[in-house]
Order: sequence, then structure tokens, then C-alpha cells
Amino acid sequence: MRRKAIITCALGVVLAVVTGTWLAGTFLSAPANEPIGKLPSDLLGSSVEFPSESGSTIHGWFIPGKKGTGAILLMHGIRANRLSMLDRARFLSQAGYSVLLFDFQAHGESPGDHITFGYLESRDARAAISFLRETARGERIGVVGVSMGGASALLAAPPLQPDALVLEMVYPTINQAVSDRLTVRFGKWSRAFTPLLTWQLKPRLGVSAAELRPIDRVGRIQVPKLFIAGSDDQYTTLAESRQMFDAASEPKELWVVNGAGHEDLYRLVPNEYENRVLAFFSQYLDRDSRQGVTTLPAEAP
Repeated sequence: MRRKAIITCALGVVLAVVTGTWLAGTFLSAPANEPIGKLPSDLLGSSVEFPSESGSTIHGWFIPGKKGTGAILLMHGIRANRLSMLDRARFLSQAGYSVLLFDFQAHGESPGDHITFGYLESRDARAAISFLRETARGERIGVVGVSMGGASALLAAPPLQPDALVLEMVYPTINQAVSDRLTVRFGKWSRAFTPLLTWQLKPRLGVSAAELRPIDRVGRIQVPKLFIAGSDDQYTTLAESRQMFDAASEPKELWVVNGAGHEDLYRLVPNEYENRVLAFFSQYLDRDSRQGVTTLPAEAP
């Protein structure tokens, strides 16, 4: 009887763990849709929609800029939407760039059944680049991808190939991303549950963990890249950001924001962020160099 009780108890624990991780996966991949509203009145642009091979109709805003300056695509992080990119849109628009910011599928006003951590979102990124090339014809294109937005830029197939790429706090592999988040919430021991969460990707989302490895793609993208990382980031650690930087092809730069976690880096250090990002895009996008913008040195990797 005692042995039977032990077996029953063990099976109960296993069932509870499996059920708990499945429910966690359900929460993490659930859509993050919400009404967005109108473009703020201080930005002169329009609402846009375009189809994506993700199966979604992507909703966003396009803000035209000064001809010949360049066009910037802004891609938000997981469970966020285009509203999180408004501050970046403002300073880039003021600098003369055309700007497209949008909601990934299953985010904001873009429909979708599941968040896929960069898989379907990479198709949205490709659709957004195509839309921007058509809408801002002849302009060089830059991309700012934050967290999942950066992963989506790297996972796109065929590669996006903009003219310049800013990557903020991008996870190297989905396994590392899951392990980091478990560690933050429950401690290092909880990393043992990573396989139970990543196993769900295939039956739930139709993508395997092996397909969610931006670090395997970053070396194939030959355009100039600016990596931005937080020194105290626990969700995409500095060591992981350095792994991404080391795997990337030249030309590349790395800027480490001291004291920053996995947060909105622009709001944390707005002046330095503007200076560095404008200097980067000025170097690679502008047809005529703007006066008063100097290139800042990159952090040593």
C-alpha cells in the first residue's frame, strides 16, 4: 500500500507539473490585442493596413519624412504594441526620417491566434519592409527591433536586408530566453522546466525551438548593425548579448547601457539614445550628411 501511495503521489506531482507548464505556455502565447486609437496629434501621419504571410492584416501608422533622409521601421517587443515605439517615432520624425510603426500579429490591433516569439512575427517584419519600400520609394531603410522585434528581424526568411539595423536586447535562443525568465521568477533550479515549456512550441504554435535561434541567423545579415544591451538585464543577459554580437558579421557596434535591465532603453537614457541612434542612421541612411551629428564610439565587446 505504501509503495502504491508513493507511486500515486509521484504521478500526481508529474501531472501537476505538466498541467502547470501547459497553462503557463497558454498564458505566454495568448494574444495581446487591444484598441490603439488614433495617431497622436503631434505626429503628422496616417493609419495604414497591409497583409502579412502570417495570416494577419497588420495595422500601423506611417509618418512621412524629408525626402532623401531615409525611412525607419520600428518593431516592438512581446506583449507590447506600436504605442511603445511612439517616443522613438517622435525623435526620428523630427530628424526628418519617414517612420513606420505597427502591431505584430496577435498584438495591438493586428489579429492573430497566438504570439509565436518571432516566428510568425518575422513574416510581419518582411511585410512591413515591403510596405515601407513601396510607400517611401527610393529611401534607404533602417530598422529598430526591440526584444522580440529584433528577433523577428533576424528570423525573417529570406533575410530582411535593410540598410541598417538596430537590435535591442535580442535573445540568442528561445531556450535561453525561457531559462532566463524562469530563473528571474523562481530561481536557477527552475531552469529544469525549460524543456517542458519549449516542447510545447511545436504542437501549440507549429514551430520548434530549433527554429527560434536568432544567433544562428545574425551572421548571415551583412548590413551594419548596432546592438544595444542593458548591463543588468536578467531576461537577455549581457553575456547573451555579447554572444549575439560576437556571432554577427561586420560592420557592427555594441552599446552597453550601464544600469539598465530589460526595459525601455530610450526612456532610461533618452539623450544618449537619440545621439547614438541618429549617428548610426545618419552614417548609413542619409544621402546627404546632416550637420551637427557625430558618430559616437561603440562599446568594447
